[in-house]
Amino acid sequence: MSAIRSASAAAVAPAAPTSGTPTGTTPTRTPTRTTPAGRPVPALLLALLAAPLAAGANAPVLIVPDIARSLDVPVGAAAQLLTAFGWAVAVAGPLLAGLLRHRGTAVLLRLSAALVLVGALTVAVSPWLPLTLLGRCVQAAGGAGFVAAAVALAGTARRMGVVSAGFGVLGAAGPLLGRALTETASWRLALALPVVALLAVPAVARRAAASRAASAPAPGRFDARGAVLLTALVTALVMLATAPLAALGAALAAAALLVLHVRRRPDGFVPVALLRRPAFLWSALLALAVSTSYFTVLLTAPRLLADRAGWDPAAVGTGQLVALLAGSALSWPLAAASARIGRGVLRTVLAALGAASALTAVLADSGPLLLAATAAGVFTATAANAVLSTHAVAAAPDAGRRPAAIGLFTLAHQLGGAFGPAVAGLLVLGA
Repeated sequence: MSAIRSASAAAVAPAAPTSGTPTGTTPTRTPTRTTPAGRPVPALLLALLAAPLAAGANAPVLIVPDIARSLDVPVGAAAQLLTAFGWAVAVAGPLLAGLLRHRGTAVLLRLSAALVLVGALTVAVSPWLPLTLLGRCVQAAGGAGFVAAAVALAGTARRMGVVSAGFGVLGAAGPLLGRALTETASWRLALALPVVALLAVPAVARRAAASRAASAPAPGRFDARGAVLLTALVTALVMLATAPLAALGAALAAAALLVLHVRRRPDGFVPVALLRRPAFLWSALLALAVSTSYFTVLLTAPRLLADRAGWDPAAVGTGQLVALLAGSALSWPLAAASARIGRGVLRTVLAALGAASALTAVLADSGPLLLAATAAGVFTATAANAVLSTHAVAAAPDAGRRPAAIGLFTLAHQLGGAFGPAVAGLLVLGA
């Protein structure tokens, strides 16, 4: 579930595409940032840095009722822990990509680690839902920083595929890990899963620091107004499912102000040159669509398996885990082979599978078909993150705009992590 850049060479590299976002040209193998010894940060290490965010995002899926009882709130209110987490990841992605560009990898990693730790501690001691929501959002922001660093340091679709597959696998295991930790200890420990990423920070920081290109900040003034307006727009969009009229008005106002600001500052937080690249826009929009579909299916599948197929909780958990693990694992071969497949074909396959997953979940009443929909959803979302992110970064007109491409693509992909739970809450969780 549901999109983290380090001051990697991707942000300052010459013209070669980097991993993490789709580009508008033929898929090419992008040189990765290496240390003087010629060794890039290991892909598995980057996966360890980024993937715990997915486990933390999905950990509450099966324990929302437990959290609701503990905090003495309705189940629908406790389900906001899922939506808020997705919102925070979506908003923090572009913000921390901007930090990456202006302050470098080392600062990004330190700040992200502090946010994850502070957020986990807040959740651990919070007696109220609002404070718990705040802690989750702080956690999510730190995790988004780790993801941005991993995407920027990955460098190729093949290496990014390892990161995305790890993201998918831990995301798949997240619900059962959350349930197991809740039953053996506490739901608060289940929500602390993102802290596992801290194990990778020292090694990643050392590797990144060994390359000047990977850690050198770029000159320029941070566009704070553009960042605030984009955050307001994203927040309003996330609220559409729960407060449609107010959110729509706020979204239109924020969008109008953002357009005016972008015209005045075309090279700011939302670069006009990037928005004029069809390859970037199509990649980001497709990532948003498949991510929303995946998170909706992920959160509704357990209830659908119980209600339509009559499965008991143990069968639901086991079946969903197998489906998610299979879909995540199968996404890596597609990412690895993406350089040999046309972009049009890749996008068509991803769009078709995403649509098929959603339609199957809506119409199917058999357990195997619902699990197939879940597997197709995670396969599509994970592959899209690996392949389309590479395309999107390569679509940047120059190296200086690559951090913006990383941040905005991550925003689109992770926005699905906010939209999906909101839609699922309307359809199932709040029922």
